[in-house]
Amino acid sequence: MTLVADIHEAHGATFESRGGVTVVSHYGRPERTHRAVRNGVGVIEHGYGVVVVEGDDRIEYVDNVVTNTVPTEDGQGTYALLLDPDGRIETEMYVYNAGERLLVFTPPDRAEPLVEEWRSKTFLQRVRIRDASDEFGVFGVHGKHATEKVASVLGDAGAPEPELTFVRGSIGGELGVTVIASDNPTGEEGYDIICRAKDAEDVFEALLIYGNPAVPVGYQTWDSLTAEAGTPLFETELKGQIPNVLGLRNALDFDKGCFVGQEVVSKVENRGRPSRRLVGLQVDALPARGDDVLADGDSIGEITRAVESPLLDSPIAFAFVPYDLDADELAVEIDGEEVAAVRKSLPFVEGNARSARIPTYPE
Repeated sequence: MTLVADIHEAHGATFESRGGVTVVSHYGRPERTHRAVRNGVGVIEHGYGVVVVEGDDRIEYVDNVVTNTVPTEDGQGTYALLLDPDGRIETEMYVYNAGERLLVFTPPDRAEPLVEEWRSKTFLQRVRIRDASDEFGVFGVHGKHATEKVASVLGDAGAPEPELTFVRGSIGGELGVTVIASDNPTGEEGYDIICRAKDAEDVFEALLIYGNPAVPVGYQTWDSLTAEAGTPLFETELKGQIPNVLGLRNALDFDKGCFVGQEVVSKVENRGRPSRRLVGLQVDALPARGDDVLADGDSIGEITRAVESPLLDSPIAFAFVPYDLDADELAVEIDGEEVAAVRKSLPFVEGNARSARIPTYPE
């Protein structure tokens, strides 16, 4: 549930449910907000789940079950996945070393089941795991001028760098916050601002008003920004997929010890290439999730997500297709009719930063 509903409503927000939580869908003109982020800066209230892991064995425990190496130093973070035994993604997560505890940010509906699963497998390890989603507010600051925005509101710290590192500071000398450098999912500079739940309204207002002005951003705009940036998302592209097939190599440490699903990931990697891959398409009409992608009239794949791109003034989409597909001139079957589609390299739109999740594959 949003922590700042009154402020959202004052800006004309329309709400929707995602992952079991209420978030802002849009503020009336999502395409205009999209352009404002590309040219300036916007602020979104994120609906993350937050899991706290404490205890002497916290780093070892989490490192043993996720696909990437958990950082050992305070102020560092990583992007990782939890896989099932078949190597398919159960959840994505950002894991941050916050000194005597780890903070794990997940999709909102994955925090509680993750806590239950991890608690059942601690055995004799010295760890304490709890769902702390209600204790924190999380706001994303993204856009061409996001760094200047963050620097202008932080009174005692500069904007952190590089990606997935963080600093502790305050806004106005009174509101304690943690500022994380994001991995640029919108294709622009970005930061996540973490605060106590009770401070969320004051922090959100400050992010909109202090320093360089910012626009409030809803999830419709988030969808179009991340699509233009070539960023696959959990619910539409990642969930249930093998990470190598997605080209999600930034979430994998191929040299670390065994984790659930590693054998499958290694087999795919050792083959040199997966059987299919995730690509971008520019389409003459807006398709729906699950619509067939066609080559010479034959179905070769399916759409995972499609949006109207405000900057390209055209629908764009992600789709799974055969890995060795050579053709760029394709089609999508929409309501029984073939609509022209052209394969495009990612990102669709170049911003001032590059998303770390853009699919990459072995040469």
